[in-house]
Amino acid sequence: MLPPSLSYPSPLNQWRDKLFAQTKYLNKQERWKLLEQACAYIYSLASKTGKTALLERSFAITTLLAKNQQRVQALAAVLIKTAFEDLSITTTDNHMPSTTMGPVGMKIFNDINTLSYTNIATQLECCQQQIETSYQAIITDAKKKLLHTASYLSKEELHLLDKACEFGAIAHQGQFRNSGLPYITHPLAVATQLAEWHVDIQALCAGVLHDVLEDTGTTKQEIIAEFGETIANMVDGLSKLEKLEYNSQQEAQAESFRKLIMAMTQDVRVIIVKLSDRLHNMRTLSAKKPASRRRIAQETMEIYAQLANRIGLNHVYRELQDLAFKHLYPHRYEVLAKAIQSSRRNRRDVVGKVLRAFSQRLVSANIEAQVRGREKNLYSIYEKMRRKNLHFADVMDIYAFRVIVNNIPACYTALGVLHNLYKPKPGRIKDYIAIPKNNGYQSLHTILVGPYGLPIEVQIRTHEMDTIAERGIASYWMHKDGEQNSFDQAQMRTNQWLQSILDIQAHSANAIEFLEHVKTDLFPNEVYVFTPKGKIITLPEGATPVDFAYAVHTDIGNRTVSARINHNLMPLRTRLHTGDIVEIITSSNGHPTPAWLGFTVSSHARSAIRSQIKKMNRCDAIRLGEKLLQKALSSLLPENVLLSDSLKDKYLADLHLKNTSFENILCEVGMGLLQPVSVAMHIAELAGEHFNNTIKLAPINLTGNESAHIHLAKCCCPIPGDPIKALLIKDQGIIIHRDTCNTILKTDPELQLDANWDILQANNYQVTLHLNAIDSHGLLATIAEAISSNGCDIKSVETTSKKLEGVEGFIEFRFVLQVKNLDQLNQITRELHSIPQIRRVNRI
Repeated sequence: MLPPSLSYPSPLNQWRDKLFAQTKYLNKQERWKLLEQACAYIYSLASKTGKTALLERSFAITTLLAKNQQRVQALAAVLIKTAFEDLSITTTDNHMPSTTMGPVGMKIFNDINTLSYTNIATQLECCQQQIETSYQAIITDAKKKLLHTASYLSKEELHLLDKACEFGAIAHQGQFRNSGLPYITHPLAVATQLAEWHVDIQALCAGVLHDVLEDTGTTKQEIIAEFGETIANMVDGLSKLEKLEYNSQQEAQAESFRKLIMAMTQDVRVIIVKLSDRLHNMRTLSAKKPASRRRIAQETMEIYAQLANRIGLNHVYRELQDLAFKHLYPHRYEVLAKAIQSSRRNRRDVVGKVLRAFSQRLVSANIEAQVRGREKNLYSIYEKMRRKNLHFADVMDIYAFRVIVNNIPACYTALGVLHNLYKPKPGRIKDYIAIPKNNGYQSLHTILVGPYGLPIEVQIRTHEMDTIAERGIASYWMHKDGEQNSFDQAQMRTNQWLQSILDIQAHSANAIEFLEHVKTDLFPNEVYVFTPKGKIITLPEGATPVDFAYAVHTDIGNRTVSARINHNLMPLRTRLHTGDIVEIITSSNGHPTPAWLGFTVSSHARSAIRSQIKKMNRCDAIRLGEKLLQKALSSLLPENVLLSDSLKDKYLADLHLKNTSFENILCEVGMGLLQPVSVAMHIAELAGEHFNNTIKLAPINLTGNESAHIHLAKCCCPIPGDPIKALLIKDQGIIIHRDTCNTILKTDPELQLDANWDILQANNYQVTLHLNAIDSHGLLATIAEAISSNGCDIKSVETTSKKLEGVEGFIEFRFVLQVKNLDQLNQITRELHSIPQIRRVNRI
């Protein structure tokens, strides 16, 4: 039991202990933070008048309610209200405990009245009924607000929305949020926010029902039966995959996110509903524990705020950023909010002066315009301070001004008028009308030097552009029946982005990789570069010619060998800048390399590179698997049986039953996942005849030009001329060892393959020699001369001096050499032994 916050006198301490003994169903934070505050509050009121004995009924009724597992807000409300009744305190006495109980507790507090009942049993029943009535009133108010906000719908659509509200209320009955509100108020609030964006009836119903699959026993089939397949699919896309088992929380989050994004590619309304859901969750996040707040805020900042920006919901993007900032860095948020509050008073005159000057100058130029001033959101100001290492007093442009005109020509005319009013800052004019952002955003941006030298950020746009800038893809539904040119373009750009998401999904190996690619794709800074024919390609900031090549076409990216930037040959890792003209040079033999992943930044390029490298490795594994299986089969089956169509048909049919392919089998053999011997024996059993049950694989022949799935062991560093063995290792392929290597000696002979050095291409192989010698002047130079005179390169050398008591000083050398074969190494060893100071030479 939690200790009391005050030293309660007897018998009040016993009443309090009995109450808390019944609240084990509540979490610790709720029991302590709210209920204990209520206990301390009524005790402080009663102790002032010496009437603490009158609190007995209050504690008795609340304890009985706790036995029935009422929510903590209801317990606190009943405890305080019955105390008020017995202490004869009225709400007009300025004792309203609203900060303690919150809106839910205050609603119940106002509805409770037990004085007209004579005994505890009827008072308890009365309280329970009044609490339930309060909850129903809260739900009714939330529903009325939704239907009022959605009044743009037809009567039939409003009827369907009302039906969804009733369905959701029944499904979520008995569920509550941490704030004490009935759970259904959350989806109703989500749908109300959607109605403010004027989305259609299907999205509104999905908003109301978005948690029923995840949090209740409702099935998708039930939703289909009541509301149709489209709404059911949207709700399913919004549901997490929490019922499946994952290796980590990260994997579970990534899989759920992938499901959400893939549902969004089928129906963009899914992400609009999700963003409304996240926005309401962030507005009510204070009810969560600190660790949960930080985790959700971080996820919001990294993913959902960026998603809002990517589909053009600018006001949602800004609010999500500020809310996430508030919960990630509460102290910084509070300090900055206070600073802005003070600054607001100081700069009010300047803002008014600028607004008047803009309006007067535009009117005199016969430009019909709306001029608005807005304060930049807290997070953008904080980011600027952090990025440029500024104090708040050094941030001058905390206000931005927006000029909204009737058409595009008026945008450019207004720009010229304002440049004549205040001087523009050179190089700070951006034309997002001619070159829109990827999310469809269009405006002219300029920064002017205003009164007192203050920088003034100005955005100039049309009414359509303003709607798209604030509502993004949601503006499509707001203007579905009107002029559609700009709104169709916003829809088209979103669809193009969704198609790129599908490409990323196709090239991602797993959900975590997919999540990382999408997160990279979401961050907003962009550069605009040109093809040689003048087409504009939008890329993330820091993009290279490789990113550009993949943005043009995946096949061009895969065959890229070099690039010209502004007609000059430049390295592929060169960073591109806005205005660059980029020409990609390709070759049929070109292919991506792992090094490209070190400098590419676009998610599409990185996922395509990874996918192509995996395909190349797979091809190598298939070729190796084919060689190994062919050698195993040739020692087991006669040639006429091995090449017969009947055996081929039998084996392919067998693979079909196992839901795999011959290519997959060869790949798994080459990668060491399957032993070629076991595959060969299985094929022989299907054939029904073979030489014998003993398979002898032909030796692996090494040429020095092996695929990615044949490696020389690093433990023993074999070189041409060494007797060698091969091991088939899972996920690595074939590893070549010297036959005296400890790894070979410890391995089952049945898992070893014979190997030979074949006709070799010119190549260098690494060996390590350990030398023990008497320390003397010029010894290292003598050793180096002996090695290099035999045509060998020294890759590295380490020395360790030894001073042994009573003997001469010795020195140890560790040489890493590049040799061609064993004969060359033996010659070097003989030369080293001929040096008088050297006592021992060992190959490691």
